[in-house]
Amino acid sequence: MKVLFVAGDPKPERWTVPIKELLPEAEVHVWDPDGPAIDADYAIVWQPPAKLFERETQLKAVFNLGAGIDGLLKVPNLPEDLTVVRLEDAGMSVQMAEYVLHQLLEASRGMETYREQQRQGIWKIHRPIKRSEWPVGVMGLGHIGKRVARTLADLDYRVNGWARGEHNLNGVSTYAGPDQLGEFLKATRVLVNTLPLTDETRELIDYELLSQLQPGAVLINVGRGEHLVEEDLLRALDEGKLVRASLDVFRKEPLPEGHPFWQRSEITITPHISARTLRDATLEQITGKIRDHAQGRAITGIVDTGRGY
Repeated sequence: MKVLFVAGDPKPERWTVPIKELLPEAEVHVWDPDGPAIDADYAIVWQPPAKLFERETQLKAVFNLGAGIDGLLKVPNLPEDLTVVRLEDAGMSVQMAEYVLHQLLEASRGMETYREQQRQGIWKIHRPIKRSEWPVGVMGLGHIGKRVARTLADLDYRVNGWARGEHNLNGVSTYAGPDQLGEFLKATRVLVNTLPLTDETRELIDYELLSQLQPGAVLINVGRGEHLVEEDLLRALDEGKLVRASLDVFRKEPLPEGHPFWQRSEITITPHISARTLRDATLEQITGKIRDHAQGRAITGIVDTGRGY
């Protein structure tokens, strides 16, 4: 069995050494853009070059080093019949839930107000929040979205969930499909985006969508930058349709110097850190699936490339 690591890491040994330890029966190779084909059986990738699929024509499956596979699906010559496997959790969902909770508390508990009072030496207590005034809507009910929704519901926030298909989740009111999106938005004040990026979800978060949220609305985007129409977000803030946005993902990363988001006090910017890939958990999952696939056992996390997730 030959396994090819294709991720552009300047220190690939950080990955290949533990891969060899976890999968001793495999030959592990690092992608060389100028090298010959090795007839790899499996590839572990992150945003691989198109040349990979031109050269390595014997691949049985490709394993993505992340839950979001839009970068992989953009490769123009990705074989239609190749098994594509996404990363399932590997410690990311709890990180995402922490991040979303932090951003929600910043808004609902008014923590910036207390920081400003500290700067001014002011001791003043504001009234406790009513969680009923802060209904949360989670768009996307995959593994990460469900973890986020459950975490917030466990803290007694009223949580709504919306996805393309039907879902049942204890403590969460769920909506499905385009026909129920408007109802979902009207029941939501804090909109959390965890959707995958597909043709249907690209630029979904526009002025029209944001205008349907409850007064005093907040956006937390941890999905993809391409979900958001940036000009529409600024317009919604200017017109008071939205009072705050926490953004961890952007159309172009790093966010360019001089981008208008940098100058807006209502926008919290973080550099795509809401959920970082944990190397040990990731490699344990991927190598286990490679072994199962090689031995003919069923594996989870296979992507429907037609749907984009």
